[in-house]
Amino acid sequence: MTATASRTLPAMLLSYLESLPEPHILFDHDYRIVASNTAYRTLYATDDTMIGKTCHQVSHHSDVPCDQAGETCPLSAALISGQRERTTHLHHLPSGQAYFNVELTPLRDDDNGVIYFLEKMEPLRIDTGSGREGRLVGKAPAFRRMLDNVVRAGEAEISVLLLGESGTGKELVAHALHDISPRRARTLVVVECASLSEALFESELFGHERGAFTGATSTKQGLVESANGGTLFLDEVGDIPLSMQVKLLRLIETGCYRRVGSTELRHTDLRIISATHRDLKAMVAAGTFRQDLFFRLSAFPIRIPPLRERIEDFELLARTLLKRLPLSRELGIAPAAIERLKHYAYPGNIREMRNILERAALMADGSRLTESHIEQAMDDSIWQVAGTADARADADAIPPARARDPLRLKTLESDALKAALAQHRGSRKSFADALGISERTLYRRLRTRSE
Repeated sequence: MTATASRTLPAMLLSYLESLPEPHILFDHDYRIVASNTAYRTLYATDDTMIGKTCHQVSHHSDVPCDQAGETCPLSAALISGQRERTTHLHHLPSGQAYFNVELTPLRDDDNGVIYFLEKMEPLRIDTGSGREGRLVGKAPAFRRMLDNVVRAGEAEISVLLLGESGTGKELVAHALHDISPRRARTLVVVECASLSEALFESELFGHERGAFTGATSTKQGLVESANGGTLFLDEVGDIPLSMQVKLLRLIETGCYRRVGSTELRHTDLRIISATHRDLKAMVAAGTFRQDLFFRLSAFPIRIPPLRERIEDFELLARTLLKRLPLSRELGIAPAAIERLKHYAYPGNIREMRNILERAALMADGSRLTESHIEQAMDDSIWQVAGTADARADADAIPPARARDPLRLKTLESDALKAALAQHRGSRKSFADALGISERTLYRRLRTRSE
């Protein structure tokens, strides 16, 4: 702390601030920093106390407050509420950009007036372009709104329902929720509901005793037991057989279950995160999904935006996906190629963008992808293999604004899929790989088309 800060702030307050392990700053109504602790200075790799600088100058490299630069300002919110406020911010560090959970607390004087604001910063496990696997990537407004909900739900025990199209990264969001939660030291167990038949579902989820059924030659621990103390992620929860839904409901409500073939009641302590691309409300109305289970699972719903709503992230995503591809060389991407990527509907979302980039990389002999490489990769997309030139042009030329229309995309996807199915002669797995989706997602879409 500077001598000036020491004269104007109580020594006890400065000592408390310095003792905090997380990065903290203290600033006034004009956003000007009056004190910072060692953890904050270490975060910015400097010995400068930053006294007199504004918080947005230091963390955002901006001359205006956050709420004037497209982000939520916790100070503005605290002035209105008079209470502690939280938000998610993208900060500029010497090592690059990183997301932080920002928590701001108003400090009052003896007359109950707010004189300072104490701000704490906690880093989030979110990628902003480093290219590491298993990290969420994005800066677009739709992504940030989702991320703010992830942060709020992550620290609680509330059940979360992730809603989004195939390929939007629902499993990555589930991992982010777990990594933020108090359960992060324990296991996150994934249950792929769409791949389990009704006969297998109960045994996989709850386990079974030896001799419980033909082929049960030994006792098996279920996924529920494996997730004890951690998180159970039910991927594509809309595919859970109706007969099994009541047993899942009992697990959520009581934490109790029985292995198949056993009368012993077991208990587990876990958090439920579920995900689906289906309209569960419509399924409840149709009687194919239990209403009580729906309300239990959807205590905190989070919508995962499709790729067409994240146009601002296309360059970041493209460069990040290229870093993650198993290429023999580093490969850049031209601005014109980025622009071409923006003029496509992406029925398979991020998974499909990855496939297009991987195909383009195989066609490129130089050090970067060009617009022609992207064009050729898109031409080779199975979504583009339609029965007529009109259908092909329709899929290729759809502009970003119209691509955001879900009804438009659904029609496009349906027509392209039917045309591609008529021409494909390979296995179902090869068909799914070409689409940029998993085989179980393909099975689900084929079943939906036939209903």
